[in-house]
Amino acid sequence: MQIEVLKSKIHRATVTSADLNYIGSITIDEDLMDAAGIVANERVYIVDNNNGERLDTYAIPGERGSGAICLNGAAARKVYVGDVVIIMAYAHIDAEEARTFKPKVVFPEPVTNKL
Repeated sequence: MQIEVLKSKIHRATVTSADLNYIGSITIDEDLMDAAGIVANERVYIVDNNNGERLDTYAIPGERGSGAICLNGAAARKVYVGDVVIIMAYAHIDAEEARTFKPKVVFPEPVTNKL
């Protein structure tokens, strides 16, 4: 049997920009994506610690080392610049494997989002 488990988490990143007119997604510094094991176009879930909003979208890589966390499209109406967010991705794995599986969790520096 397969179950869904937390695979990747970027914990408490600061939103650096928002682009309402972009087609959609969240732009994430590629260094953060790599560290968390999130790949381009992967579905991610976002929780805004400031206002409680929860949403899902897909990740696109941003400039390496930039600390970029940019909400694009309609998500820019739910999450604002300066808000602190948790970005998560899940995977389906065998239930037995899930007993010992450890997700990749990244704790970026406050404000700069650097590793």
